[in-house]
Amino acid sequence: MSESEGLVSDDSQQEKVNSCQRRIGYQFSDTNLLLAALTHASGAEHRLASNERLEFLGDAILGAVVCEVLYRQYPEYLEGDLTKIKSVVVSRQTCAKISEALGLHECLILGKGMAQYSGVPPSLMADVFESLVAAIYLDGGIEASSRFVLQYIAPEIELAAAGELGGNYKSLLQQVAQREFGCTPTYQLLDEKGPDHAKCFKVAAQLGNRMFLGAWGRNKKEAEQRAACNALSEMNNEPPPFPSD
Repeated sequence: MSESEGLVSDDSQQEKVNSCQRRIGYQFSDTNLLLAALTHASGAEHRLASNERLEFLGDAILGAVVCEVLYRQYPEYLEGDLTKIKSVVVSRQTCAKISEALGLHECLILGKGMAQYSGVPPSLMADVFESLVAAIYLDGGIEASSRFVLQYIAPEIELAAAGELGGNYKSLLQQVAQREFGCTPTYQLLDEKGPDHAKCFKVAAQLGNRMFLGAWGRNKKEAEQRAACNALSEMNNEPPPFPSD
């Protein structure tokens, strides 16, 4: 690779590339790979110069890394259980969430038509995360891309395992409630936010007149599981594990 191959000429694009490297904690040998990962089709000279091909590769790498972690971390889970967790962890919503947390919307290279809007669609935010996974893989190999994935995906795996499988907190709360108080828990929807395709829900568990600390979830089922977990923790005088804000 010649010295110029690793450089991006346009000053504004170079600034975005530098900013992205700082945000993700990875320095590229070939910054043109990163440039491609940040470039939406609307901001590319032609579609082959956009991040679409990298997104395709990154999706496969992300899935493979997550599958290996799940296989090793949860040896007692059946295939169906592992599939449930994986589907949450590698979802577009999760990828978009990570990109937003990293502030990658400020690094995207968009066409004028897209740039004029105040917010970047979640689908674009999901795309750029997958594209970055592929760009890091091509630049630094599977170890580098795996480190990047696990740095941000590991907490999501734990959350997904807790929400989907990690102890059926609703069932446990029901058993405790019936045994200790002779009643059945109910769940109250307190709030919801986000666009229709990516809503989050806040739910609280209630026993009689006592309402416990609410919890947010990516769907009502997850929110109810987390709310039940919060209730069980409060009943044991322990700090609730899931935030209500």
